[in-house]
Amino acid sequence: MKRLMLDTCVVVELLLDTDSMDKYVQAILDDPEYVLYASFETARELVVLFNNGRLRSKHWKSAKDVIDCVINDLEIEFLPLRIHVSYTYSQLQLNMEMNHYDPSDHIIISHAITERIPLLSSDKKFPFYRGQGLELIEY
Repeated sequence: MKRLMLDTCVVVELLLDTDSMDKYVQAILDDPEYVLYASFETARELVVLFNNGRLRSKHWKSAKDVIDCVINDLEIEFLPLRIHVSYTYSQLQLNMEMNHYDPSDHIIISHAITERIPLLSSDKKFPFYRGQGLELIEY
């Protein structure tokens, strides 16, 4: 089995069941060889998005429903943040050239680097972190 960590943007696309999902990405996600993961930071971001009214669907009445959907329907496992992720995070050199100040992105990147799991993302600021150990699958 191959492991794959999904960036929050990918999880949101899956939750909203948009038809705009890139065919390359959909093929990866449909591949039964992959076990799908997301950082606990993504769970936190989903709760914030729901509570701020930026993630709505008739399927969810609460932020808990969103998390349950990710786990049960999308079959994505949330990985806990362990102390080793904070060490990676503390040493991460930021992409200042592209004004990349998003701490949630930095935690997710650090989590993928620490766990040595490829990260699937469409974020154009992420390739910078390859030189620090990020294995990125970008689309």
